[in-house]
Amino acid sequence: MATDKGGLPGHYQSIKQRYPEISDALSNLGSAVRKAGPLNDKTGHLIQLAAAAAIRSEGAVHSHTRQAVDAGATAEEIQHAVLILTSTIGFPAVSAALSWVDEVLEHSHKKDNAS
Repeated sequence: MATDKGGLPGHYQSIKQRYPEISDALSNLGSAVRKAGPLNDKTGHLIQLAAAAAIRSEGAVHSHTRQAVDAGATAEEIQHAVLILTSTIGFPAVSAALSWVDEVLEHSHKKDNAS
């Protein structure tokens, strides 16, 4: 997964550049739904992470893992949010999602140690 200096996948950046109006609309929608209720950013990203795992979206799992870390979630909280899904989405899907989470957490850990 190639990423830019901000940690965003190159493919995502390409879509943003090709379709800026759509990208802006999605960003505005995301901001609006976050402001619509009482949940904090960390909880919101953990919920979105769980949904991404449920639909087996590797890119969204990566994205919401990064965003959950940025919002203050610990590795243990992130991993637990995925583990809780075992009886709902099954162990194979949870196992796959945990591997995607671990990729991001390992990259984040390496980046923190390099600073």
